[in-house]
Amino acid sequence: MSLTDVAISLRMVNVFIVGKRNSFDISTVQHLTVVGTPGAGKTTLAQQLAAALQCPFVELDALFWGPNWTQETPERFRDKVAQALAGERWAVGGNYSVARDIIWGRSDTVIWLDYPLPLTLWRLYRRTMKRILTREELWSGNRETWRGAFFDKDSLFLFAIKTHAKRRRNFPRELAQPEYAHVQTLRFRWPSETQQWLSQFLPSEK
Repeated sequence: MSLTDVAISLRMVNVFIVGKRNSFDISTVQHLTVVGTPGAGKTTLAQQLAAALQCPFVELDALFWGPNWTQETPERFRDKVAQALAGERWAVGGNYSVARDIIWGRSDTVIWLDYPLPLTLWRLYRRTMKRILTREELWSGNRETWRGAFFDKDSLFLFAIKTHAKRRRNFPRELAQPEYAHVQTLRFRWPSETQQWLSQFLPSEK
């Protein structure tokens, strides 16, 4: 193991271990970001935590995508992100590396949904089929299509396959950087772990 790997391992001590419920106090969270592979459930979890924290939910996809699937320029997107995260409290769902320094730099908590690739692909497939069949309207009036979802070079399925291993390699190294030393990180490997942890903060059903 190299000295760099040792340093990363030491830095990742700040990653909480699922099951140690007393190690995390949600009442101290002001700025929270949920990251992970497409299909992991970033938006759903961020929305649930925003409700628990009683703070605004910021969806990065809504800031990035314009009508007819046009993309914001990096400069304009960064400006929109900075403006959206100017509030006192918020919860963000999304990955966009072009604005990661802004998002993570302002976050006090990052939740990483690091689920197995086959699981996230299956969940992405179910979500995509639902959106296509129901003609669900997304950001700026966009809708998913068969061609865009399964046959386009920018397909989320291809993106997930190409970036899953890369994200597992890079996220720990990036989180170990000095500029993110203030960030507390929670890394969940399975949805059941996430739900067990989340159950602390959601009202129980009677």
